[in-house]
Amino acid sequence: MPPYPVLSGPGYLREGLQLLMRPGLRLFVLIPLGINLLLFCALVGLAGHEFGLWLDHLKSSFPGWLSALQWLLWPLFVLLMVLVIFFTFTMIANIIAAPFNGFLAEKVEVVVTGKDEFPAFSWKELIEMVPRTMSREMRKLGYYLPRALGLVVLSFIPGVNIIAAPLWVLFGVWMMAIQYIDYPADNHKMSWQDMLAWLRSRRWACLSFGGITYLVLLIPLVNLVMMPAAVAGATLFWVRERQR
Repeated sequence: MPPYPVLSGPGYLREGLQLLMRPGLRLFVLIPLGINLLLFCALVGLAGHEFGLWLDHLKSSFPGWLSALQWLLWPLFVLLMVLVIFFTFTMIANIIAAPFNGFLAEKVEVVVTGKDEFPAFSWKELIEMVPRTMSREMRKLGYYLPRALGLVVLSFIPGVNIIAAPLWVLFGVWMMAIQYIDYPADNHKMSWQDMLAWLRSRRWACLSFGGITYLVLLIPLVNLVMMPAAVAGATLFWVRERQR
């Protein structure tokens, strides 16, 4: 077992990425990767098309000399798209990939521990897994939304809003840890509250893993590959931290 310190997130994520090269794991990576790539291209194409229409309408409503300002709008649009895609696409992609991520977490655990205590993969088993994984994803959403709303309100309070930005980042890092470590926890039928308590007992290690995951998922296209790597890394986290 690698002697990872408390700030062990990068090590787990790096090993998780290496594990994805195993032949027995490729199916659970390639299928959601293909689905999410199509979704990503569709969202970007739709957003670009709608922005172009809006820009044409804006140009027709203002004097000609203002049309020169359009070159300023495109960089702002790209920046906005990066933010929207991170928060919206990541959430949608994780919901779509949830059943595959559950199976991926199972197979990674088998590779790491050498013990196969899970049902063999079948499409029937995958379909039966959908209601449970969807329910768990909705539970994550229910945890996220009221806290995110509270941070939005905080952002509009003069004086207090100075702490809103670092709190947003800290909360996003914590949610990344919850999002991915929950897959192996759910495979072992650990309840939501018990899972949160387990994470809190390893708070710094969780924040380390969530922090590096948060950073790599901010990178468009790279995030498509790093999502399954985060599942594999989170499973390594689960197995080794429980052994400790």
